[in-house]
Amino acid sequence: MKRKEAILGYWLILPTVLLIVGLIFYPICYNLWLSLHKVNMNPFKPNTFIGLGHYKKVLTDLDFWMSFKTSIIFTVATVLGTTLLGLGVALLLNREFKGRAIVRGIILLPYVAPVISLVFGWKYLFHPVFGMANYVLVDLLHLLPKHLNWVESPQFAIYAVILFNIWRNFPFAFLMILAELQTIPVTLYEAAEVDGATAWDKFRHITLPELRYVLGALVILRTIWNFYKFDEIYLLSPSVETVPVYVYEKAFSNFNFGEGAAITTILFIFVLSFILYYVRKVLKW
Repeated sequence: MKRKEAILGYWLILPTVLLIVGLIFYPICYNLWLSLHKVNMNPFKPNTFIGLGHYKKVLTDLDFWMSFKTSIIFTVATVLGTTLLGLGVALLLNREFKGRAIVRGIILLPYVAPVISLVFGWKYLFHPVFGMANYVLVDLLHLLPKHLNWVESPQFAIYAVILFNIWRNFPFAFLMILAELQTIPVTLYEAAEVDGATAWDKFRHITLPELRYVLGALVILRTIWNFYKFDEIYLLSPSVETVPVYVYEKAFSNFNFGEGAAITTILFIFVLSFILYYVRKVLKW
């Protein structure tokens, strides 16, 4: 009977194993294979094995390191921004007030709306002539001397992309943090209040320790997602060349699939190393 149950169990998990192999392990192995070959666009001609040639070329390419630096800036700024904004909004909406459910629903709209429609709205917001951003900063507050082309200028486009990403993705952080806030026993705050604790004391000694794991998971997820972010950046401002945009240009504009595969492998190793360090040394999980 136990043998039959074991065989049945193997058959039940077989579809999941096949999905994991087909959707995860096979693409990883194929990507590694591509990175070691010069891919011929003619399917009737063989691909040439060049070993670590693509990796040497990428690691000595100044454009790659510039895009890597841009990705670091974008990821750090957006992860901090979405986490802090999500935390602040979650703390506010964890309180009881009339219409709270409606406000919570409205906050989720940027996250669930199609990214292409949001990009069109933000492009109009940052329009060099008719945009609200230039009107407020130049004509109304006189903080800038002239109208700027925010999404086309390499100097300022990174700020527009960072703001857009924070605005669109902070609802995810808000949801995760709010869900954890609602599990904290109210009695802890009541006991602290009896002992004379201030609002800051309660936040520092009760709320933050309770949010430690959800904040850690949030930073990990957003770091992975934002380092690989392509659609929002490319649609809003292709001049912001992060590593994913750089890979796209190498693989699909220059048709250098081997070099593109080498870049994604390097990116995977970097992100994995950072996550392992963050989990073990910072979070100490």
